[in-house]
Amino acid sequence: MGAYYYLVSQLPSLAYGQKPPMLPEAFKELAKPLLNADDAALLDVISLEPAGLSSANQAPPCGSDFIDQWREWERALRLNLARRRAVKVKRENAALAEPPVVPALAATAAQGAVAAASPLEAEIFLDKARWSAIESLQGVDYFNRNTVFAYLLKLLILERNASFQTETGFSEYKSLYASILGSVAVFDGVQTRASPAGESK
Repeated sequence: MGAYYYLVSQLPSLAYGQKPPMLPEAFKELAKPLLNADDAALLDVISLEPAGLSSANQAPPCGSDFIDQWREWERALRLNLARRRAVKVKRENAALAEPPVVPALAATAAQGAVAAASPLEAEIFLDKARWSAIESLQGVDYFNRNTVFAYLLKLLILERNASFQTETGFSEYKSLYASILGSVAVFDGVQTRASPAGESK
């Protein structure tokens, strides 16, 4: 597990709302050589839209309790959101699956998001709830694969958050790669992202 300790100890800390220190794909490229084959493969199934969300049944276990629990949390959140939004607009939809009450915090997050003043506020509220859920599911053993999986999910959230802005630079990504791998920077230039309204500053 020495490689896991080395990887985790070198990663910059993450806080909700900050500029992401690297893109999720860059993190996977960085982490995979340091993980065993099974854990490296699991990086490719981690998503903010995990498998099984559109089904009445949960996705089969993937080999990681953390990822399975994350999928269950996100599925509960989205089913509760769908039901609450249908009720809010007074639309009956028999096709909606019955939302689970567990995890309870997922149902509570859905309730708070539906009450938000704007769609953007609702998305921010939901991402903060996701962030808290990830930290709760991660556990207390810091130098293991759960921390790696949780880090990737957090990067996905930060990337989503950054998509609300017009431009994201890569200078921090380059310095991070140089410090961790001791290699030349692998990114150049600036990536331009469209704002949600399709406008640029």
